[in-house]
Amino acid sequence: MLKQPPLLKGIRVIDYSHFLAGPYVSRCLAALGADVIKVERPITGDAGRSHPYFIKGESGYFLQQNMGKKGLCVNVKDPRGLELMKKLASEADVFVENYRPGALNRLGLGYEDLAKENPKLVYCSVSAYGQTGPDSDRAGFGLIAEAKSGAMDLIGQPDDIPPLMRMPVADMYAGAHGVAAVCAALFSRHNTGVGQHIDIALYDCMVSMHDFAVQFHTLSDGTDVIQRSGHNLPQSTVYGVFPATDGALVIAAQVNDVWGKLAQLIGGEQLANDTRFQTAANRNAHSQEAVALVKEWTKMRSVKSCQEALDQAGVANAPVQTIAQALSDPQIQSRNMLIKQDHPVLGPILMPNVPFNFSHVESQPLDIAPDLGQHNNEIASNLGYSDSEINEMIRDGVLYEAPTNCDTP
Repeated sequence: MLKQPPLLKGIRVIDYSHFLAGPYVSRCLAALGADVIKVERPITGDAGRSHPYFIKGESGYFLQQNMGKKGLCVNVKDPRGLELMKKLASEADVFVENYRPGALNRLGLGYEDLAKENPKLVYCSVSAYGQTGPDSDRAGFGLIAEAKSGAMDLIGQPDDIPPLMRMPVADMYAGAHGVAAVCAALFSRHNTGVGQHIDIALYDCMVSMHDFAVQFHTLSDGTDVIQRSGHNLPQSTVYGVFPATDGALVIAAQVNDVWGKLAQLIGGEQLANDTRFQTAANRNAHSQEAVALVKEWTKMRSVKSCQEALDQAGVANAPVQTIAQALSDPQIQSRNMLIKQDHPVLGPILMPNVPFNFSHVESQPLDIAPDLGQHNNEIASNLGYSDSEINEMIRDGVLYEAPTNCDTP
């Protein structure tokens, strides 16, 4: 089979972002073959460096989201640092940032400033509310978007406040949209020669994720209201989480023919022919009764016993796995969804991979996330700075390189 170079080979990306949504965009672009430069401020760097889980002074959070990048630490409030950044941007293809709208304009690193010198630049802004609208200048995180979008109101028990989503849904979903938008803008640039300013909002992304709740409201003129339903979807019966003697499993039997198989399994011909459950509308009308019948069957059996019977009957199911079980799952391992890296302090470490697979491109091993300012000299030298100019900027704190754990006795 013909092998091709990485899809984004030759594309230079400036990652001027912090924490999660922006770094995830550039982490994915690095996995696709782009040359990504992670820009951080002196002394503290990306706030993600201070986010757990910590081991031997290293943040696993930072290591995951910044693998495959080179590290530049520069003080852009110094005119020399700002000049260096503008030189870097003048030669870049993509600029990723996730600061509050207007923040980089005040530094002279906004889209309009950089596009004057580099009209081909694809500039991706990720923010809580977007570049426009009455809330655009408000601070926000993924949690804010998840709450305001109505998504959080859909989960949990009806008699309690909704729980936290223990995964960063808004940040990661916005990041994935950012990757798609950047690739589309690069394709457009190939045809037009002109870049784009991409405006991604976490809030927008969460609202766009609604597959049912929005039309449930709009098409009923607001008369139908979705209530939190805990472990099951009463508008899609049977589709939910069920208890077993040693854990829990999920069952998806919302389609008529699959429900028939499940009914035959747990109740024989009598239940399979019960007119209360033979159509989706009837099952939804009697959702609590249908769910109760399935629950009575599962709670008397182990997860494995339920799975074996359901698999034989042709009913989609899966165990509710712990993180440890998911990581040891042969399916995940066979799909290379865990990356092994050799860290100079931690030794071999495992990190989640990004879910890209291509027929003609082999995935490339990614370097570990850079130490703060690790590649200052290399990047500045490539921009044409002399050794004396680089040393002067290092002396004056314009370029900063933190001592690494390897340097500590």
